[in-house]
Amino acid sequence: MLTMEEAMKQSTTRFAAGEIVKGTVIEVRQKEVMVDIGYKSEGVISANEFIDIKVVKNGDVIDVLIEKLEDKDGMVVLSKEKAEFKQNWDRILTICNEGGIVNGKVKAVVKGGLIVNIGVEAFLPASQIDIMPPKNLMGFVGNNYDFKVVKINQERQNIVLSRRELIEQERTEKRQKLLAEMMPGDIRKGTVKNITDFGAFIDLNGLDGLLHITDMSWGRIGHPSEILKVGQDLDVVVLDINKEKERVSLGLKQKLANPWDNIEAKYTVGQKLKGKVVNLVPYGAFVELEPGVEGLVHVTELSWTKRIAKPSDVLKQDQEVEAVVLSINRDEQKISLGIRQLETNPWDKALEKYPPGTKIKGKIRNLTSYGAFVELEEGLDGMIHVSDISWTRKINHPSEVLKKGDEVEAQVLEIDKANQRIAVGMKQLTEDPWSNIDKFYKVGDVVTGQVTKLASFGAFVGLAHDIDGLVHISQVSEERVDKIKSVLKAGDAVSARVIKIDKADRRIGLSIKAANYSNEQLKAEQAILDSLKPGEDLVALQHAFDAADEARGDGKE
Repeated sequence: MLTMEEAMKQSTTRFAAGEIVKGTVIEVRQKEVMVDIGYKSEGVISANEFIDIKVVKNGDVIDVLIEKLEDKDGMVVLSKEKAEFKQNWDRILTICNEGGIVNGKVKAVVKGGLIVNIGVEAFLPASQIDIMPPKNLMGFVGNNYDFKVVKINQERQNIVLSRRELIEQERTEKRQKLLAEMMPGDIRKGTVKNITDFGAFIDLNGLDGLLHITDMSWGRIGHPSEILKVGQDLDVVVLDINKEKERVSLGLKQKLANPWDNIEAKYTVGQKLKGKVVNLVPYGAFVELEPGVEGLVHVTELSWTKRIAKPSDVLKQDQEVEAVVLSINRDEQKISLGIRQLETNPWDKALEKYPPGTKIKGKIRNLTSYGAFVELEEGLDGMIHVSDISWTRKINHPSEVLKKGDEVEAQVLEIDKANQRIAVGMKQLTEDPWSNIDKFYKVGDVVTGQVTKLASFGAFVGLAHDIDGLVHISQVSEERVDKIKSVLKAGDAVSARVIKIDKADRRIGLSIKAANYSNEQLKAEQAILDSLKPGEDLVALQHAFDAADEARGDGKE
């Protein structure tokens, strides 16, 4: 039978599914706890509903929710968690209006985020845990944090939380405070948050600042990762602040003195020094003298005599070199260097070693359309112009008489130190035969020679003293000659009479048919030649040579 007290208790207690009643722990088992709620049968609660089953003991009074008054075993099914949830839900709704802040303990990791106990279970999405979604969610389990309530669904009785919004709000407040307090020139502590090709973003405890690569070091840096790493703590200098855009420019090198401030005290014009090649460009090489100080060796300052197309032909990246300071411009932070100045300029002594009139001997180093270059010594070439090869022959290209590697003798004609040019001539080693042409040839003389060239208008005959004479086609035979090659060929030995000498234009006219003429016949033939119009003056050697060369170029005789 029920005691009077138990009967009175039952009369005041409503036993129905969904009701919350008080119960007394009567037995703690491994997987469940037996609770007496004053009903005709005891109730059972799963051990998982207790935070720590070890601290539960007989006699503890707890609130429980009746799920079923009787299961298959005749036991009352109870829930401690659901009783707490039901008791807390109204309180949570009052406290946790959307946007409210609550404290809770992370209970477990679930798909997509965390379960947090704030009196009732709430969901914290992974994207709302921190500014950057963490990779290891288990590290949050068991910890207490403040959360912002971002969504409440009363029908489904679930709550969505955000920790990230509180962190961002806190950072915004810190950022506004920092922007208000910060001044250019301040030194602030920060942490490297992110590294890019152009710089690094530094977290100033709530405010990100940009440390540009050019403000990291006075020296040359290829990439920010050479001196920084993510997570590194460092002190930086505030360079500029844009409060409207919330942008802060930072500097690292500004903590040290600018090496250019006293550059003129460390380096002087003419000073020899050593450095490392840090960059090669088409117009020169940059040499690092010390961190933050580089000098430029222009491509023209690499050698006195060699024409260097690009610096990489003679220098390599990271190569240690010696150079001479040519000029210093502190305002523009520029130092000009020279490498060729380490050696004596051969042009300084060229006039002394090779005054005009000096006879030289050397090998032909190169041929061009206008002349040949002969090497006088290492780094010094003389140029023989085509007009200075022969007194008597018209040479259109030096390859007609010279080839690369030939050793020749010549005479220095002129030295132009400013333009680094030496003019030399081969013909100047011999006397100009035309200066004494009267000693060698007179009109009426009979001469012998070999046919050297044929042209449509006549034949050239090589005479003594390296002089050519021209036999016009009309002077070959008494018979009419239509084609010169029908009666003469190169190499033929011929006898001819000198019928004209033109000293001014350096020309000699010959006649094969007049070799046996009398004086009267010679005078008549001379009159015929003199009567030719200027445009028809085929005796002119220059015109004849030009015509012969053109004919040869066209594949004609």
